[in-house]
Amino acid sequence: MGKGKNTPHGVTWNLEITPQALAMLQSIKDARVRQIIIEAINGLAISPELKGKSLRGEFSDFRSVRSVGQRYRIIYRLNEGTITVLVVAVGLRREGDKADIYRLAQRLLNLGLLDAPTTPDDEGADG
Repeated sequence: MGKGKNTPHGVTWNLEITPQALAMLQSIKDARVRQIIIEAINGLAISPELKGKSLRGEFSDFRSVRSVGQRYRIIYRLNEGTITVLVVAVGLRREGDKADIYRLAQRLLNLGLLDAPTTPDDEGADG
């Protein structure tokens, strides 16, 4: 717990977006909405630990911030070691609907797709 407490405020965090989150973002047809969400994602580069809210349960390692008139959610994870914000899902909050962003994120989590993409360094880490 205490995400961000060891990271000085004002430090610029690296931003990464998973292929799934990028596809979700690109599927938003309204270019104005997409641009507002992109600006919100870019805003996470400064003090992301102070924005949005911590999630619970299986998503306790993630945070969520609202965008576009509170209708959209950006779900992300902080990695203090690399000072990186990893955006893992973007979409509409539709409580009770199977297209709700949290239900979609749950499916991605169940499929193991909410983890950071591997890099060549990660692949050889175990020897």
